[in-house]
Parts: sequence; C-alpha cells; structure tokens
Amino acid sequence: MIKKSLSIEKKFGFPVSALSHKPTPIEAMPNFSSWLNGPEVFIKRDDCTGLALGGNKARQLEFYMGDAISKKADSIIITGAIQSNFVRQAAAAARKLGMKIHIQLEDRVNKKDKLYMDSGNILLNKLLGAEIYKLPAGRDESEADDELDKIADQVRSRGGKPYVIHLGLNHPPLGALGYVDAAIEMLSQSERLNLVFDAIVLGSGSAATHSGFLTGLRYKKSNIPIYGICVRRPSDEQGTRVLQRVRQVEKMLKSKQLVTKADINVDDKCLGLGYGVVDNQVRDALETVARTEGILLDPVYTAKVMAGLINLTGEGVFKKGQRILFLHTGGVPALFGYANSLI
Repeated sequence: MIKKSLSIEKKFGFPVSALSHKPTPIEAMPNFSSWLNGPEVFIKRDDCTGLALGGNKARQLEFYMGDAISKKADSIIITGAIQSNFVRQAAAAARKLGMKIHIQLEDRVNKKDKLYMDSGNILLNKLLGAEIYKLPAGRDESEADDELDKIADQVRSRGGKPYVIHLGLNHPPLGALGYVDAAIEMLSQSERLNLVFDAIVLGSGSAATHSGFLTGLRYKKSNIPIYGICVRRPSDEQGTRVLQRVRQVEKMLKSKQLVTKADINVDDKCLGLGYGVVDNQVRDALETVARTEGILLDPVYTAKVMAGLINLTGEGVFKKGQRILFLHTGGVPALFGYANSLI
C-alpha cells in the first residue's frame, strides 16, 4: 500500500512526490582551483540530495514517483547498468513510498570481478529488497525498454499495478523536469550569493539532466552556457540526443522553443574507451578532487566529467578570471564496485 501520509504537489503542472533534500549547496573549490591554475571552480552538491546516499536521480524520481502515485501504481520497474545510480535511487524511492521494486540490470561494462558484481550499488539494491532481472550485453535502449514491458506484464498477471520508467528516446523524459527546477534553484542561489557563473559543466549520458538544466536556464532567460561531458556516446550522437530531449522538455513545459542548436555543447575528449571504463584521466581527476577538497567523485560519471573540465581548461576554453560551476551528480556507492580499477 502507498503511504497516504506522503503528500503530492504539482510542479510545472505535473504531480511530484518530495524525495530529496533541497536546495543542495553551492560550494567554492579553492584548493582545486589553485591546483587547476585557471578558472575559479565551484561545485553544486547534488550528491547531497539524501535519497539512499544521494545523487541527481532523486530530483528526476520526484516526477516519476508523483506520476506513479497519481496512477495508483504499487510497484516500480526500471532498467540500468549493473552499478546504476538511477536504479539504486529508484529502489529507495519505491520503498519510501511503500511500493515494490523490480530492477533490470544491463551488462553494459566489460567487468566481471566480484566487487563489481556484488558491491556498491548492487549491495544497496539487495538491502532495499529489489527483485533483480538480468539483461545481457548488446541490447539497445529500445530493447531494454521492451524487456521492462514484459516484466510489467508479469507483474500485472500477478495482480500488481506496475509503473515503468522507460529510458528510450521514444518516451518523454519526465524526470528532466527535475533539472528544470534545479536550474531555477541554482539561479536563485547564485543571485543570493552574488555569484555570476561563466559556464556550467555536467555529465551528459541519458541527457535528462543536461536537457533539463539547459532548458531551465533558458526558461528563466539565462544565457549561461552548459558544457556536457559525454559519458556514454560520442559527441555527434550525444548532441543529437540532447536536442531531441530538449524539444521533449519544452513540449512538457508547453513552452515555445527556448534552446537553439548552438546552445548544445557536448565534449567527448575524455570519453576514453566508453561507458564505465576507468582510465588514467578519470583516475587522476578522482584522486585530485579527493586530495585537494576532500570531495569524492564517482568513477562512471563525475570523475569523467571533472576530467573533461580539466581538459577544457588546458585547451583554453575556461580561463583565469572566470567562474565555472561543476554539477556533482552523486554516484559515490559505485566507488566500492570499482575498487579493483582504482587501487
């Protein structure tokens, strides 16, 4: 049964279930900035959203779970990589709202060691009591979504009322609205703190966070550029994906076109060998931030994004005298699953 004590509100006309600690803080990174010898870097701590060790997916899940509750669902079905943060936070959100959780884990990364398969987010999924399904390597997003629908049919056959969180491009990215809201939150914070940012750097994977944040800025008439660092696809594919997601977000907002193609900056110079692969750039970025600021990044997303920020600074894109905001999207539990690649 869904907990009736948990209230649902409306945001941008959509039902929302409060799940996260907000606003998340914006902090200076003086030691890291000194090491970088370039722009002044600040960090928005969306690793501090609170839901099952935090992360950006909490903001997205507020919209998915609000929709699920409005449709009287009693179980959530979602897909993701074996060390997926989205899956882990979805499991926590479902349990918080008294729902069952079914998670499909995709074999996206060529890692089979025991830590990767049993620790980190996998351990947390099991603690949260998720029913786990496996999806072999080589499946694309549409195939993964099709498998979710098959799981949903099984749940219905047992009398359940499932809510499926699809991740493919043919489904509107409802969760991206969480980052429209985050952009508005950030603008309010920066005004209060008297901070003007010259650019924002974030990870660009599913593109829900990237498209939501970018659309949110333009929705509030802010022209701050966003640099999306590719974590899964090369820049040509990712740029097309971000634009498609942006148009879907604009449609959900019932807004005119807010974002131009020129607004979409994606950079794949630190993509390396692909999703979830730790290379020297990623490892160095992770260690540098830990040892200069005591802040832990994750090996799949934020360390790769920070490597991208460092590289863009080296290329002269970011310069002394500028202020850059880095979005920390969480993912720290994956550190334990990737221990063999980090030490």
